[in-house]
Amino acid sequence: MAPRTNNDHLAAMQRALELARRSPPKPSNFRVGALLVRLDDSQIVVEGYTLECEGNTHAEECCFIKLANQLSTTEHGLGESIRTPHALYTTMEPCFKRLSGKLPCVERVLRQKTWITEVYVGLQEPETFVGQNPGRSLLESAGIKVFPVPGFEKEILEVATAGHGPDS
Repeated sequence: MAPRTNNDHLAAMQRALELARRSPPKPSNFRVGALLVRLDDSQIVVEGYTLECEGNTHAEECCFIKLANQLSTTEHGLGESIRTPHALYTTMEPCFKRLSGKLPCVERVLRQKTWITEVYVGLQEPETFVGQNPGRSLLESAGIKVFPVPGFEKEILEVATAGHGPDS
């Protein structure tokens, strides 16, 4: 396994940003893109973006739904189906609280900690909807490494907040 380079991380975050642009602008959601990368060969195994799947779905949630479908299992069963370490790339840090009452993305990632060992984040979640996000510390406390991928913050924020108001 060749070590991944900074260019690899930048390319993955650029791809996640392209995915975020597919999400429909909506005043009650951030437009986020995410992808899961297998660490042993750096292959993207699944991609997702906010509202891609049915319902009020977040990008990470869409990745898990689509991967579970590919593997003919459930999101809960992914840990039994996947044995190799993966990284999650997401334009915005996974949410720790959802006003909709759905399972937060931090909890979804924590449920997959046997195979998601790294999370790469383009931007810290703005406090717009639920206040400060302790997601990074929760992931790190569970042994998941979290890394920023700098350089896209302004563009990610513009994409994420499109549809939030007249200044968007």
